[in-house]
Amino acid sequence: MKVLLAILWMLPPEIAHSIALNSLKLLHKLKLINLFFPFKFSNSPFYFKGLEFKNRLGIAAGLDKNGDFIDSLGALGFGFIEVGTVTPKPQSGNSKPRVFRFPDQEAIVNRLGFNNKGVDYLVERAKSRKYPGVLGINIGANKDSTGQKRIDDYIECFKKVSPFADYIAVNISSPNTPGLRSLHSKANFLPLFEAIKNVRELERFHNPIFIKLSPDEEQDTIFEITTAIKDFNFDGVIASNTTVEKSNLIVSKDVDYSGGLSGKPLLTKSNALLNLVHSNEPELLKIGVGGVHNRESFDIKLKNGASLVQIYTSFIYQGPEIIKKLLS
Repeated sequence: MKVLLAILWMLPPEIAHSIALNSLKLLHKLKLINLFFPFKFSNSPFYFKGLEFKNRLGIAAGLDKNGDFIDSLGALGFGFIEVGTVTPKPQSGNSKPRVFRFPDQEAIVNRLGFNNKGVDYLVERAKSRKYPGVLGINIGANKDSTGQKRIDDYIECFKKVSPFADYIAVNISSPNTPGLRSLHSKANFLPLFEAIKNVRELERFHNPIFIKLSPDEEQDTIFEITTAIKDFNFDGVIASNTTVEKSNLIVSKDVDYSGGLSGKPLLTKSNALLNLVHSNEPELLKIGVGGVHNRESFDIKLKNGASLVQIYTSFIYQGPEIIKKLLS
């Protein structure tokens, strides 16, 4: 595994990402995943609103944007899979280079910009999945949508994915779509939440709805959002998305590293947000994500109030072995 990862690290990030996931998909198709990754985990399920998570570890949105790898990722032993972020129309995302790796710090900076094949494509993948576990679908808005059109984008995605989603995550916190984080302001998130509440009733969607938060917002803003989440009878938060603050990242000053930071350097900041939400709204369900790279950091998420934990960057750096480290 270390040799394979070393080879992948010699390739550009997005090419390596594609090769790794498609290789995993091939192993699954050939029924060889258990041969390469013979992981056996204790059965410690978590239950929420009728859903059974076979364990508390999930893969975060962003790894499988289009739902192409649900079955193969699920076969590795994750308790849940979250796909997306998906938008109504396909979009290519921001210009390259847009992913930067920092192996010594186990960190990644990305400014991908919701690159995905569109909601209709993802829905077809979700329809055909064989993975029996919990599937979350993360929804967003197209880059060129503003005002009411942005809200309409979320609603279109909600309607289309709701028959196939065990939960829906509403992404208002990516730093890579211009103006998206303005949805953290009360004047913007209240109309969005009202529209989501209405479409939830219209579609009779009884499964959980989570709001994915930015770790860069002020405490008062977070309190306003979590109060609204309760008022609209949503179910919880995902804490957190990537951060634009990079003071603890060692970088070359000659390169533009704008975008969202994930990995080890995000751990402290994402934990602060998680703890803040839990202290203020303990009854909301929290999915903790950001900086999880070993068993200690996994357990810290749980101690700070998370009921479920997601990984992304550590899976990129350590491969499927990270699942064994966290769950064994």
